[in-house]
Amino acid sequence: MLTVEKIGGTSMSQFQNVLNDIIGYPDSEGFRYGRVFVVSAYAGVTNWLLEDKKTKAPGVYQHFIKGEGHEASINQLLERLLQINESFVEIGLDFQVCRDFLIERIDQTKAYLSSMEDIIASGYVERGSILSAARELLASIGEAHSAFNTVNILRNRGIRAELVDLTGFQDSKQLSISERIERTFRTINPFEAIIVATGYTKGVEGIMRQYERGYSEITFSKIATHLQADEAIIHKEFHLSSADPKIVGVEKAIPVGKTNYDVADQLADIGMEAIHPNASKPLEMAGINLRIKNTFEPNHPGTLISKDYIGPKARIEIVAGSDKIVVVEIHDTLMVGEIGFDYEIMKKFKEYNISYITKATNANSISLIIWESDLNHQLVAELEEKYQTVTVQEAAIVCVIGSNIAMPRILARAANALAKNDINIKCVSQSLRQVNMQFVIDRKLYAKAIVCLNEDLCVAEY
Repeated sequence: MLTVEKIGGTSMSQFQNVLNDIIGYPDSEGFRYGRVFVVSAYAGVTNWLLEDKKTKAPGVYQHFIKGEGHEASINQLLERLLQINESFVEIGLDFQVCRDFLIERIDQTKAYLSSMEDIIASGYVERGSILSAARELLASIGEAHSAFNTVNILRNRGIRAELVDLTGFQDSKQLSISERIERTFRTINPFEAIIVATGYTKGVEGIMRQYERGYSEITFSKIATHLQADEAIIHKEFHLSSADPKIVGVEKAIPVGKTNYDVADQLADIGMEAIHPNASKPLEMAGINLRIKNTFEPNHPGTLISKDYIGPKARIEIVAGSDKIVVVEIHDTLMVGEIGFDYEIMKKFKEYNISYITKATNANSISLIIWESDLNHQLVAELEEKYQTVTVQEAAIVCVIGSNIAMPRILARAANALAKNDINIKCVSQSLRQVNMQFVIDRKLYAKAIVCLNEDLCVAEY
């Protein structure tokens, strides 16, 4: 059996658990070769390299583009990475070997960044393309670091392991992401050793430019489809559960068990990714099942995502959502009966590169739910000039999702669960396919809504 498995950053930071519970040892039950591991950077490292994903606190990249002394920042980064290495010495990491690798890579990165500064200063090259290259370069360091360490530890524990460095750090070949993966794996036999591949892959299209922080899952998906894996597996710190365990509590977060790629797409659309949608589509089309496992419960089968699965009985599998959305409503009495009225609105949204999450309409109003981070005040001003009334309101969206919810009473039960808890529904949306029922509510009631929907629709049915 050949599996391609991705290990997330939080799990990588607790590599003792990965070593003991996921990989195992040659003399332990369940240990096998025929496994390709695609590793993320350790938790927090990409934030230090680029910028904090949540707080936007600057990393090396932000200091570089602002001319704020990035060398001091990259020196601090090196110290932090060496501290991470020290934490793994007890489980077999050779500190000196891994230190030498890091220093060589950091020194070369400094030289590249210095050259980029000179090129920008010359004025002969467009600044944006150089900065984009710098972002790619810096992002690659995190996965190179964790992958090199992983192979070093495995070999020192008597496990045959091979590093597949897809970062192309000193490779000048102009290859696409797919070409680099295909060429690299031509000489790799995954049944002779544990294969450890970097989650970052260098390509002419720029994996960061294309996919931002979801790039490691793109690498994972491309490797799995290229090798025609029997199964693709993602190891995370939590199960794919009925609701966010940080909101409802771990004891009330029920592992989903089985679902389909349609459900995974619904989660991605509201920012609760089981897997990046651009990574899931190739797996789905290739007929490769995806398993989501909890790193810290290795004996649990996790959740299997397949193309054609339909739950044997009608039930809500997942309650999810976000409290980081806004409603933009256009009301105009001229709308009623006017063919293509919303087409002009959509053209304006496209002009500002804004995609809506859901849309609700009636005779003379259109409500579009978008991410708060996408709200553009210039767009609102232009809409106000053209239409009678434009309202912008902060809100939250909660969704009840499942592979088999196209049944009577499911929608009524969800709405009733909210009503019982004094949660008013501002907008509601459900397509004919009935995989995802979406409710827009007051932002301050988001956590309460998740808890009550999970309790009434998931826990009660478990």
